[in-house]
Order: sequence, then C-alpha cells, then structure tokens
Amino acid sequence: MVVLNRIYTRTGDKGDTALGNNARVPKYAPRVAAYGTVDELNATLGVARLHAEAETDAALMRIQNDLFDLGADLCRPDMAADATAEYPPLRMVQAQTDRLEAEIDVMNAALQPLRSFVLPGGSALAAHLHVCRTVARRAERLAVELAAEEEVNPAAIRYLNRLSDWFFVAARMANDEGRSDVLWVPGANR
Repeated sequence: MVVLNRIYTRTGDKGDTALGNNARVPKYAPRVAAYGTVDELNATLGVARLHAEAETDAALMRIQNDLFDLGADLCRPDMAADATAEYPPLRMVQAQTDRLEAEIDVMNAALQPLRSFVLPGGSALAAHLHVCRTVARRAERLAVELAAEEEVNPAAIRYLNRLSDWFFVAARMANDEGRSDVLWVPGANR
C-alpha cells in the first residue's frame, strides 16, 4: 500500500527523479516520458468521465485503475530483477488487454461499419474520448521508442495499442451508437 504523508520531498529539485527500483534518472528520460504520458492520459480520462454515465463511467474507471498499473509497470525497468525484488512489482498482464478486446467487440457489434473516417467530435463525451485516444497513441509511441533501447513489458505495449482502439469505439458509442459521428468529407473545402 502507498502512504503519502508528504507531498513534496525536494529530491527532484535538481531535475532528476527516482524510478520504481530507486535508480535516479533525469526527468526528461524516455522512461519518465512514457509513464508521465500515461499519467497525463489518466488525467484526461478523468475529464472524460465527467460526461459519462453508468456502465461507461464504470468502464472508464476500470481503465483509470489499469493506467496506474501501467505507470507502475513502466517506472520499474528491471524486469529480470522482479523475482528477487523486496516486493513483487506490478506488471501489466494479458488479461487486461483481453478485457479491452471483449469490451471493444461488444461495443462494436452495436455500430454500423464506417464508410468514412470520423472527425473527433460529436458529443462532449465522444470529443473527450478522442482526446484520450490521441494521448494513448502518444503514450504507445513513447513506450515503443523506450522498448527499442530498454526492456519494456510487451503486455504494456499491447495494452496501450488496444486502449486507443477502445477509446475510438467508445467515442462512436457516445455519439448515439455512431449515428451522430462527424464524418470526414474529403476535399470538402477546396
């Protein structure tokens, strides 16, 4: 359990921060950028939840919890040391991605196939979910970039990839099951 009695520690005042294994790195390190963007996504999702109701809100809250798991996973670089760690590190697992896929399939079954690209917008919830989708894509790009240089849990990258798909389909659902989607009209303003 996490206990935060003090919010500021002054340990990062010179531009570095501690990872989950207590290693100190610059705050601009690729790993910090990746889990920091996951944190940004979580905050963005909190704004989207202001427009969600019932089942959608519950699903978004599950995703917010997953995003804390994901941040914990990304902030701990040494997967090989997991077995000997003082406490077991929290890692993303395939079941979290499987849940997203099952939810995507249920939502997508209610939607008509797309015949055009969708412009981000429509309802307030849909617009916020599109912002979440783009932040999720950025987090994924940063995690993939990090994985090119350092070890990253492959389940974390799969989750981020699927999550952006989830946000896209959920945005369509928020637009009256796609009936209020704003469609791209190629060359409309030429």
